[in-house]
Amino acid sequence: MTSHAAAPLLQENDTHLAPQLRGDLAVWFVILLELLTFGILFVAYAFVRNREPALFQAGQATLDLHSGAANTVLLISGSWCVARAVQAMRSDAARTAAHWLLGAQLCGGGFVAVKLAEYAGKAQAWADMGDNNFYMLYFMLTGFHFLHVVVGMLALAYLWWRTRSGAYASNNCHALETGAAFWHMVDLLWIVLFPLVYVLR
Repeated sequence: MTSHAAAPLLQENDTHLAPQLRGDLAVWFVILLELLTFGILFVAYAFVRNREPALFQAGQATLDLHSGAANTVLLISGSWCVARAVQAMRSDAARTAAHWLLGAQLCGGGFVAVKLAEYAGKAQAWADMGDNNFYMLYFMLTGFHFLHVVVGMLALAYLWWRTRSGAYASNNCHALETGAAFWHMVDLLWIVLFPLVYVLR
């Protein structure tokens, strides 16, 4: 009798403890597709760099390591803010979650400002892009990533507005988790991109 009663309870606990994918499954497919796309671009960059090392070293010498490092700190800080927002919402602290989402947007805005300033100082590089494989790949990689940051910021702005409106709760933060997953992907891509393009010689 006891063993029969314990079996359903054990199955229920196993289901509760089973790992669950946070966020929307469709967005996870998008994330995997984006990671694959960037992976191909990273391999292409490494391949061309191996064929033209002198050109790439000369191009990398014109990049501002301080700007790249600052943007790394900003994106990592933004990811931390997003994680704290999700954690706060799981505790039904919507006001706190909204504050953390605002902090993540400020970090993203800082990244955009730094990157635009960096692009503004590359007028000659823009002109040489057609004849210079380093600058072509530099603008392709960083520009594509820049677009992802902008999309991520728009998603965070929407989630911030919905959070302030009371749309989410501890048992209903699926959308917030989905947005967090996308933002963490953006952060991860930059963590790979920064050393590959800016640091490695």
